[in-house]
Amino acid sequence: MEIREPREVLREHWGYPEFRPLQEDIIRSVLAGHDTLALMPTGGGKSICFQVPALCQKGICLVVSPLIALMKDQVHQLQQRHIPAAAIFSGMDYRDIDRVLD
Repeated sequence: MEIREPREVLREHWGYPEFRPLQEDIIRSVLAGHDTLALMPTGGGKSICFQVPALCQKGICLVVSPLIALMKDQVHQLQQRHIPAAAIFSGMDYRDIDRVLD
């Protein structure tokens, strides 16, 4: 399986030249297929730690979040970067869920 270089993905989609501390180690662990737990403070850059690996290789990245507002915000931010993303959350109409799953 072809894996893109994480720094290349970061520069292309986010415009950052380098990762924040810990991010690159976490991303490389994920890409190596290791179970990875990242405990970082709010604003520490956790989202990039699953978003970049999802773009480095083919497939689907499933993220489970308890906060609808956070899901909507992250989907919006990814779509602004022309990255396909969608969210399914409580209260959605079944037709909308079907569209997301297609």
